[in-house]
Amino acid sequence: MSERSPYYLPEGLPAPKAQRDGMDAGFWEALRRHELVVQRCASCDTFQFGPEWICHKCHGGELRWHRVSGRGRLYSWVRSWNPVHPALKQAGPFIIAVVELPDAGSVRMVGNLLGDPMQNAPFDAEVEAVFEDHPAATLVQWKLVR
Repeated sequence: MSERSPYYLPEGLPAPKAQRDGMDAGFWEALRRHELVVQRCASCDTFQFGPEWICHKCHGGELRWHRVSGRGRLYSWVRSWNPVHPALKQAGPFIIAVVELPDAGSVRMVGNLLGDPMQNAPFDAEVEAVFEDHPAATLVQWKLVR
């Protein structure tokens, strides 16, 4: 009997890590604690993701990490059969999802949609974050809320 991997995608993919300048380190640290965070401007309260040094709206530099609920809406998705990395050669298909976070100014994040890779998940379906711990990093994945 073979043992099933605890990971959605196979091992062997490069581990994500914080950028050398440290701008996104707070995001990866929060994931390790199983918390989802996005940047929020202290000057104008605008949310943004991915991490940047300046606010997209007011161009201020007072950005803070803001914890969000980890619940969102499925904005879009695509079923991928393309092995863009050698470790994915036998992994397809898998679903890549764009998730909109209503409690964070409707910013969007990309991740994998867990479950049957042949599902036809309805757009605007409610999803929630799932934290997948790897030795080098914790990833955020998404699952449908039933």
